[in-house]
Amino acid sequence: MSRVCELSGKGPMVGNNISHANNKTKRRFLPNLNDVTLISDVLGQSFKLRVSSAALRTVDHRGGLDAFLAKAKDDELSAKALKIKKEIEKAQAAA
Repeated sequence: MSRVCELSGKGPMVGNNISHANNKTKRRFLPNLNDVTLISDVLGQSFKLRVSSAALRTVDHRGGLDAFLAKAKDDELSAKALKIKKEIEKAQAAA
C-alpha cells in the first residue's frame, strides 16, 4: 500500500539521522496517514480514504469533503478522490 495521502498528495520525504558524533545516515520521514470515512453531503454517500492528519484538519476547516474537493487541484488528488470530485461536480450541475 502506498504511503501517500489521497487528498493532499503528501508522501514520504528523505533526510538524515545525525548522531551526536555528527555521523549522517539516510532516513525517511513518513506522513501521518489515517484510514477515515468521509461523507459527501451532495451525494449522500460515505467514502473510505487514506488521508494525512493535516489534510483531515483542512477538510474540517473548509467545511467538509465537498468543499475541500471543490478547491483541490486535480494533480494532487488520487484517482479515487478525483473520481469522487467528478461525481460531486456532476451532481451539483444536475441540481
